[in-house]
Amino acid sequence: MRNYPIIVQKYGGVCLETPAKIRAVARSLAALRGRGHRVVAIVSAMGKTTDQLIQMAYQVSPNPNRRELDMLITTGERISMSLMSMALSDLGVPAISFTGSQAGVMTDGSHSSARILDVRPIRVREELDRGRVVVLAGFQGVNPVTREVTTLGRGGSDTTAVAMAAALKAERCEIIKEVDGICSADPRIVPDAKPLRRVDFASLSEMCFWGAKILHFRSVELAQSQGVPLVLKQWGSVKHSTQVMKEVAGMENGKVLAVNSMARIEHVEIDSKDLNHGFEKFAQHLKQNSLSWPQLLASSFIAGKTSMTVACDSEWLDALLRTLEPSKDLRRQGEASSSVSLTCFGGVSSELPFRALQVLGHHGIVPDKYVLSPHSVSLFVPVEKREAAVRALHSLVQQT
Repeated sequence: MRNYPIIVQKYGGVCLETPAKIRAVARSLAALRGRGHRVVAIVSAMGKTTDQLIQMAYQVSPNPNRRELDMLITTGERISMSLMSMALSDLGVPAISFTGSQAGVMTDGSHSSARILDVRPIRVREELDRGRVVVLAGFQGVNPVTREVTTLGRGGSDTTAVAMAAALKAERCEIIKEVDGICSADPRIVPDAKPLRRVDFASLSEMCFWGAKILHFRSVELAQSQGVPLVLKQWGSVKHSTQVMKEVAGMENGKVLAVNSMARIEHVEIDSKDLNHGFEKFAQHLKQNSLSWPQLLASSFIAGKTSMTVACDSEWLDALLRTLEPSKDLRRQGEASSSVSLTCFGGVSSELPFRALQVLGHHGIVPDKYVLSPHSVSLFVPVEKREAAVRALHSLVQQT
């Protein structure tokens, strides 16, 4: 099978949440192999396993050690990969499972938010050439210097899949989700959201950075830089998919593609002499409390105080707030907020921020800040107004 094309498929946790679903995915992988492909399957943890493991960690310790937290939560993907390999074997398909370290995923030493430095898929290639389906645990790797197991942060299984596809020079990387590819908004908030069948890398990266749950923005950037053909598919559907392309011909500049949002953003105030000093104190606080760096959305310095606007998963944000309570120099600044972002193809038109503010104002929603980037306008609104803001701004997608 040495010359057969390689396809990398990544399956999200919802696709794997029960043994019956795992068996169904195994049948799909077996059929793909039967059509003449060498197959690598990247698996996430089953259902909400990762969330449950993190909750358990915080029940044991208010500030769990990040090294031990990585050791704990990597077990979720190991369960999935083992069960998937068993299911494939029962179908008469030779299969083998590997952890991130066994698959040659080399990372830096940052626990909870490691970045991939290199992929050395020696064992993966050997087993593919032997005709086996290779099942890999996503979300994890190993630091080659310390030999410590690391995790890649939320959405890390997407990054694993893209990095492995690049290293193996795969024909394509398919991200299999329970939803219909990429949509113009979260269908749970906007029922009539439109599926996007083609999207360019730059727009998708912006959408994911500002809250689209379909992919992690790091995986999109990696696919673009490594030239990995990327397809997002709905599990169980042959027709429905989104093709991610370098360029999308025929689309007008300034066209609003999608509305995405971050449900919870926190604001931290730090007593400091300048912005650099504020960053140093924040970094020291994170290190002392075993917290990884969050997604930093904005920062400013005014009158002896540095403000940090940060986003991360709820467990991380809750942990941060707990560590701020006894601190004298760092404190929560106001209440949490949400972001609502309009992402455009080919760049943001000059009048779009004003139009967005008009639409929100018509619905009684007053943002307190907006951030402009090359492809997006992002507005910060009260948490309780988030879903109404998404629905209101989606009208700009439909009008263009």
